Amino acid sequence: MILAITKKELRAYFGSPMAAIFIGVFLFAALFTFFWIETFFARNTADIRPLFRWLPILLLFLVSALTMRQWSEEQRMGTLEMLLTLPVSIPRLVIGKFLAVLALVALALALTLGLPVTVSLIGPLDWGPVLGGYLGALLMAAAYVAIGLFISSRTDNQIIALILSVLVSGLFYLVGSSGVTDFFGASAANLLRAIGTGSRFASIERGVIDLRDVVYYLLLTGVFLAANVLSLESKRWSEGKNTAPLRRAAIISLVLIVANLLCLNLWLNRFGKVRIDLTENREYSISEPTRNLLSTLTEPLVLRGYFSEKTHPLLAPLVPRIKDMMREYEIAGNGMVKVSFVDPKYDEEAEIEANEQYGIKPVPFQVAGRYEASVVNSYFNILVKYGDQYTTLGFEDLIEVERRKDGQLDVRLRNLEYDLTKSIKKVVYGFQSLASVLARSDEPLRLVLLVTPDKLPESLADAPATIREVVRELQKEAGGKLAFEEINPEAKGVSAEEIKARYGVRPLAAGFFSPDTFYLYLLVAKGNTYDRVYLGDMSKATIRKETEGVLKRNASGFLKTIGYWTPQPSPPTNPYMGRQREEYTIFLQALREDYNLERVDLASGHVPGDIDVLLLVAPQGLGDMEKLAVDQYLMRGGAVVVLAGNYVLDLAPYSQVLAIKEVRDGIADLLAAYGIEVGKELVMDLQNEPFPIPVERDLGGLRVREIRQMSYPFFVDVRPDGMDRQSPIVANLPAVTLNWVSPITIDEEKNKERTVTVLARSTPQSWLRASTDIQPDFRRYPDLGFAVGDHQQSYPLAVAVQGVFKSFFTGKPDPRVEKQKKEDEEKAQTDNKEGESTPADEEDKTAKEELPPEPIITESPDSARLVVIGSSEFINDTVIGISRSLGQDRFLNSLEFLHNAVDWAVEDQELLAIRSRGSHARLLAPMDRKEQRFWEWLNYGIALTALVLVAVAGWFVGRREKPLSIA
Repeated sequence: MILAITKKELRAYFGSPMAAIFIGVFLFAALFTFFWIETFFARNTADIRPLFRWLPILLLFLVSALTMRQWSEEQRMGTLEMLLTLPVSIPRLVIGKFLAVLALVALALALTLGLPVTVSLIGPLDWGPVLGGYLGALLMAAAYVAIGLFISSRTDNQIIALILSVLVSGLFYLVGSSGVTDFFGASAANLLRAIGTGSRFASIERGVIDLRDVVYYLLLTGVFLAANVLSLESKRWSEGKNTAPLRRAAIISLVLIVANLLCLNLWLNRFGKVRIDLTENREYSISEPTRNLLSTLTEPLVLRGYFSEKTHPLLAPLVPRIKDMMREYEIAGNGMVKVSFVDPKYDEEAEIEANEQYGIKPVPFQVAGRYEASVVNSYFNILVKYGDQYTTLGFEDLIEVERRKDGQLDVRLRNLEYDLTKSIKKVVYGFQSLASVLARSDEPLRLVLLVTPDKLPESLADAPATIREVVRELQKEAGGKLAFEEINPEAKGVSAEEIKARYGVRPLAAGFFSPDTFYLYLLVAKGNTYDRVYLGDMSKATIRKETEGVLKRNASGFLKTIGYWTPQPSPPTNPYMGRQREEYTIFLQALREDYNLERVDLASGHVPGDIDVLLLVAPQGLGDMEKLAVDQYLMRGGAVVVLAGNYVLDLAPYSQVLAIKEVRDGIADLLAAYGIEVGKELVMDLQNEPFPIPVERDLGGLRVREIRQMSYPFFVDVRPDGMDRQSPIVANLPAVTLNWVSPITIDEEKNKERTVTVLARSTPQSWLRASTDIQPDFRRYPDLGFAVGDHQQSYPLAVAVQGVFKSFFTGKPDPRVEKQKKEDEEKAQTDNKEGESTPADEEDKTAKEELPPEPIITESPDSARLVVIGSSEFINDTVIGISRSLGQDRFLNSLEFLHNAVDWAVEDQELLAIRSRGSHARLLAPMDRKEQRFWEWLNYGIALTALVLVAVAGWFVGRREKPLSIA
């Protein structure tokens, strides 16, 4: 019987143009807001969430228009009395009409499916939020239908029913919005957001199906359907005393149903565990690496949220989501994670502790009251504390802001799990003792001292004793988890060849010209691999520091240290300008959030042992000593990431014109020796990131200057088809822009036994240009600004290499020896001018001859890693500023690309996996204005064709219906 009523109502809709008109207006409004108001192609993001942002309002009017006639027309036509006397229960009548309207709304939503389908064809669309958005829209529509049917049953005027349905449904939508919740405190605001249909829809729309949200919509629908049934039942009641108990019982029953459903909704609101994350990378769920990290806790981890009741209206809706995520950490911690929330305004002791002990300060926000605007000091912070280590996250660390075309701001959380987990990792590993560090190692670590005590030079006679003392201290701190072995190769009759084959070290020369040799090496052994400890000046402090550095580097999970080298700022041409600022601060600041960051000085020819990854940004002006430091660090099994672009920005003071200059004295020859050659040309690609260029237009004799986004081939845009999707560095990146990038050539012969991965390559529509002239000439080349090269092909732009490397200095003079000879010659010349040398000088000279530098390591272990990127300027602050000026966040993809490369180099796969789950921008495929119009009009055509088919089908159904014959 319910289906019969549903079919009857649908025939009534399609028997007239009413259904086609309502659905047509809805489709026009949906497509107009998506392409015009939300400027889909200008946003350049493969995302249809802007459509869902408008659906609550569009559905509000559509559903109200469809329900206004359901009961009102029955009352006006006098057919309601006949319906109520039929042998059909009123609940079945209500449900039948409800399903008919809901089916019509579902049909209208189905006709918009052309949008996600076409967007998926031109960009990497995440279907999780799409499914969530449509499910949320159906649930919201069901609630609107129930409200509209109830109101329609209370009046016989369709216009009044339409207006009241819009008002009541709109009230439920607005009650949870920031425009209303701003006038209330935190508790009341949370309650209002729990009641509002719009705030509930925002959660489902992002791709998370929460049981609380689903139950809320079902309960709201059930309440108004029950009210509809009671409204119709009341029309059969008389006003006499005999029916008073019946009327009273029915009203009480409805009130109890509403109260129980409301209590159930509020009770469920306390729980956030039952939910399904539909997003492609499960961006809103705790990942396995986070759970593994929490399972290693040996002491309680404190997560404390400092959130003020009165805060900025755009931040307030984010607080419940942050609290839900923190509670999930508490559940995953199995009692080792203590989560609490504090409003310092109401807890003076907590505020003093936050301010003085943790440096957490309130931030002034401007908020609007009911009658005036004011500025309040508000807290929006998270404290992460483990033992005596702690770190804090402020609102600038947790959110990202996007300005829409209408001037409104979209404020959303960044990758919250990544931000929390990296902070936890930082404090946990910063607090760990050496014993816990060694316990986390997947293989036992031990120290090996190779020494021939009888052959040591006199100046090194005390070195073994110093080393043993350091080892004893480390063993004591390690709690018996660090083994030590001392080996005298001569006593055991082991040959130099066997020592070289097993430990990878050669005997040391007793002097520059001495034929005597000896052994003095301290090695960290892990399985069958050995890492050499740099002993330096043989002091206790140096030996301890270098040994701890190698131990931590070999122990998985310890907080890593990144040593970075960037060009020194060039002195200003104008002395009144002050010091020129650094050009790579944005990325270094982002890197500092995850790692210990230390600037390294390569002039000594050595990279400290506690450096886990050496990052070289635009290396230039390097001599043999600097190259030796890089080479020997790699030979010791280190990881090196090189931004080896041959061209860097050349910004003149007060100039608005971009220019580049060629890098001098870089490490191109060093990389070439490893089989990686960075070309001198620049890659230009038809697939590129636009560049904002000022253009003058003539408007009726008035010259107007505006900014246009013009194609700029030097900003090479690499999409997933140009990446190795098997590499964790780029596996989940939607795009990477490499600015002024040089091509990379891989020597197959030198790399035949290594693992080589081409991380990024240009499209086949790219060519090379050997010129530093980067200014477009639109007079000669109006389309692109540059001439397109005759020879077009794809070029590798970034590579990752792992394996055994041969030293660049094999068979070449040792730069340290050459430097010492040069210093001695200069000193000798100075002494000759000033007079004969003193006995102290002769003794110093003899000491130097007795302590030659360690021999050059000629071959690396197979654990050595090298990442080479043919551009350094894609992380330049100026270039990032240019990308930001376009109103897009694609520069975050480039930062994430380099961040991933560092994670891979330190073998920190856990953070890499979590960060990749929160990829920033899913960009559309590059297309010109003509192609954009094609896809836009294709959607219009699909919607119009589908609408016509629905109307024709409805017309045929109406024609086939036979009228009832009168007996």
